[in-house]
Amino acid sequence: MTTDTVTAFNQLALKNPILKALDELGYETPSPIQAETIPLLLEGRDVLGQAQTGTGKTAAFALPILSNLDLKQKDPQVLVLAPTRELAIQVAEAFQKYARHLKGFHVLPVYGGQDYRGQIHALKRGVHVVVGTPGRVMDHMRRGTLQLNGLNALVLDEADEMLRMGFIDDVEWVLEQTPSDRQIALFSATMPQQVRRIAARHLNDPVQITIKMKTTTAETIRQRFWPVSGVHKLDALTRILEAEHFDAMLVFVRTKTSTVELAEKLEARGYASAALNGDIPQAQRERTIQQLKKGKVDILVATDVAARGLDVARISHVINYDIPYDAEAYVHRIGRTGRAGKKGDAILFVAPREKRLLGTIEKTTRQKIDRMELPSTELVNDKRIAKFKQRITDTLAEDDAGLFTQLIEQYQQEHNVPGIEIAAALARLLQGDAPFLLQHKPQHKADKSRDKGDTPLRKKPARKKGERPAGKRSSPDEGMQTFRIEVGKNHKVMPGNIVGAIANEAGLDSQHIGRINIYDDYSLIDLPDGMPRAVFNDLKKVRVGGKQLNISLAGEERKAGKPTNRAKDRKPGKSANAAKHGKPGKPAGRAKSKGKPRSKSEAKPGKSIKKKARKKRSVVA
Repeated sequence: MTTDTVTAFNQLALKNPILKALDELGYETPSPIQAETIPLLLEGRDVLGQAQTGTGKTAAFALPILSNLDLKQKDPQVLVLAPTRELAIQVAEAFQKYARHLKGFHVLPVYGGQDYRGQIHALKRGVHVVVGTPGRVMDHMRRGTLQLNGLNALVLDEADEMLRMGFIDDVEWVLEQTPSDRQIALFSATMPQQVRRIAARHLNDPVQITIKMKTTTAETIRQRFWPVSGVHKLDALTRILEAEHFDAMLVFVRTKTSTVELAEKLEARGYASAALNGDIPQAQRERTIQQLKKGKVDILVATDVAARGLDVARISHVINYDIPYDAEAYVHRIGRTGRAGKKGDAILFVAPREKRLLGTIEKTTRQKIDRMELPSTELVNDKRIAKFKQRITDTLAEDDAGLFTQLIEQYQQEHNVPGIEIAAALARLLQGDAPFLLQHKPQHKADKSRDKGDTPLRKKPARKKGERPAGKRSSPDEGMQTFRIEVGKNHKVMPGNIVGAIANEAGLDSQHIGRINIYDDYSLIDLPDGMPRAVFNDLKKVRVGGKQLNISLAGEERKAGKPTNRAKDRKPGKSANAAKHGKPGKPAGRAKSKGKPRSKSEAKPGKSIKKKARKKRSVVA
């Protein structure tokens, strides 16, 4: 069967529980990478796939792997290596979603910044699939808490990204510890020489698959995003509905249940809304679309499958209430507007943990998505007042208010109340308990549509090529502290290597990492003040360019008014003079390496670090 003839998932030899889950999720037609990869992995072949993120490759390896699982075996049968914790979580959630009808199935994501005890407990209980970052997987293997003797399949997801972040040696070490007869699927957007070398060394007669994306979006569509998540999404959507001028709107969500829930909430707010999902009978779906075309419905809340082929000229806005997991779905969604040369608007809601998906969409569509300005309080209030006045005008023009006019005259005579006060009381009665106007708040607190963690997506400042520090290094920003790490230009490290190692292996968000100055044998880096001792100790063990960071305080700078015990904070084995001037010391009790690759240790992020506000980072190499 060629990929051209595969038009539905039920044409592939997937187990019935998997097909049932796909049907419920609204998956109908396999993407090219899925159509080519699934049959090969079901047969047990090794696969070398070159495909961009957004082509649906997660399902391409997860679906056949789930079909081949032995649910009675509790030891890990599948290991998926991912470069970042965000991707590891995303892949683990995808496995859980596709396996919703596989009774007793367990998947476990393992990554830095998460407590070991919970992961160890889950591994002891038994899991079928482990999805993790290389450093944490290596740690579990060395501890003996992750046994791979029964491993049947191993997936390397985004291998080129792992190479870029300096994890490729760790990946090779993991591969060498796995059974020789395990199946391997390696996926990479590009195929650099080191990735090809790993494929040639560890894959057994692989079938190579190359998928070229044709992801483009119409120039007539204005694309914007807004960082918001959770329960605040509805508030943000309501504000957009009040301020944006739209004819008809299509709102995309992930699940069938969400279509009904959101449509009902919008109806309660006075918007003509309807749900559209795969469970709704075809006849009713067609009636709903006709109502949208005729203007009886203004907002359609739909899943991807229900909106396939939807072509309604009225649709001026597409809202991605739930961000799609792949760029192809995004392009398909926003393509419902801006048709036939007309202008359209596409707005994407992005939760903090979905920033990476936003970057993927921008990369694969080759278009920048600008952050939108949420309508101000004044603008929303002006719109509400204008709408209220218009309703009065329309009612006076269209309705016969004779009876109500008599009733108001009678009430006015009986109670001797001015007509304007009666009208105000009736308006208050109509409004109910909900406030009519938004309360004005200071600009920095105006938008409560974000969770505490919904920080703006920050742009990294551009770094001039060849830029060098001039003279003495300036003091760190407020709330930051300068540290010394024992890697530099002689070790061929770049700022991205340092940021990637610390952010992904020690549990620090990259936005909490400040300036980096790279010298010949060492580097200086600004990190949040008040770093917990556990995080500090684990950072010492992180390796970049094959060398431990061996982090230490670079000087005596402290935030004014916060005295500290320098002897307690100082690195063991380093003299006071050495600590003051940032000179390398000899750490006590350091074990000698025996030649085996060592793990990039990962630490649990401290609460004090998570709460630090970061200014823009200027990286100096």
